[in-house]
Amino acid sequence: MNYANGSSSDATTACSVESQPAPISVLICLVLGLGLLLNIFSMWVFKYRTPEWKSGTVLQFHLAVSDLMLCPLAPFLTVYFALGQWPFGSLMCRLKIILLVTHFYGSIFFLTLISIHRYISVVYHSQEFRMKQKDFVKKLCIGVWAVVLIKGVVCSLVLDTSTEGNRTLCLSIHQETYIEVYFFTNFTLLLPGFLIPFTISLVCYSRLVRSMSGINICHQKGKLMKSKSLKMVAVCLLIFGLCFTPVNVIRTIIVVVKKFYPTHRCLLLQIETSYYVSWILSSANCCLDPLIYCFASQNFKTAFRSSLRKIGVRFQTAREDIEHDSALTTHVNPTLRTIQKGNMSITPL
Repeated sequence: MNYANGSSSDATTACSVESQPAPISVLICLVLGLGLLLNIFSMWVFKYRTPEWKSGTVLQFHLAVSDLMLCPLAPFLTVYFALGQWPFGSLMCRLKIILLVTHFYGSIFFLTLISIHRYISVVYHSQEFRMKQKDFVKKLCIGVWAVVLIKGVVCSLVLDTSTEGNRTLCLSIHQETYIEVYFFTNFTLLLPGFLIPFTISLVCYSRLVRSMSGINICHQKGKLMKSKSLKMVAVCLLIFGLCFTPVNVIRTIIVVVKKFYPTHRCLLLQIETSYYVSWILSSANCCLDPLIYCFASQNFKTAFRSSLRKIGVRFQTAREDIEHDSALTTHVNPTLRTIQKGNMSITPL
């Protein structure tokens, strides 16, 4: 979205600003640049340092692909926010919409699938579920890509650039032509695209945490595994809570204010400032997702440490180098509140 709408009314003039603050462009460039490096590294680990893929690895790989889709937009978004208008034409605007929608909802759906897979694999380790089968998970990922790509294409067909005053805008709340479309699209995507996936993830992780309380922490191995599992749960919920919740809430408020209170321009611009902050936070998920891979895959963490050692950064914990520290390493029997030695097995992703 963009502040400028080209209106010349006195009320607008009193509340508007000429262009986006420079820190917005800088932060977008830094966040997406870091995300690009981290996800390229993640793809390298998956391809060259993970010889045998499990079903969980497939989900992580597709999440990394989803994150990587946003990063090429960095220079275009930086220029857009810096200039306060879209100088790249209609075709690039539509491509931007497709990539943004595909990344945003693809990341949410793959994070949700990871939460379901984690819960099933840890709590019901001794039972057969299709979610544990790699071939089924591959088909599931193809289905997710089909859904999010269709969403992106549909959005790009109903939205385009428009000229407001002397500025060309793309995907901006100040595009008066598309106010009704923005309102309808937001509420159409909000329930299936965010509320339902977030609720599912919340239920899975809350039940997983409850099951993890049954781990016998008298043994160092059990204590270590419980700690790492809880850290991974915390990271996943942090991504949902910090990256996806604010942008959905504030975007909903903006479209409501714009549709029903269009004359409250000062209020709209104040809310919009919060929206830009939430949008940058939502982009930060491509930097946080690699933390999930570290907690879920021993191969990923080993490759990460090895890469840091090559550039002179050395840190290690002897016990952690020996242990295979996957969140799926310790399996919990949901009917028992303590885990005996025979209930523990190693199943790295």
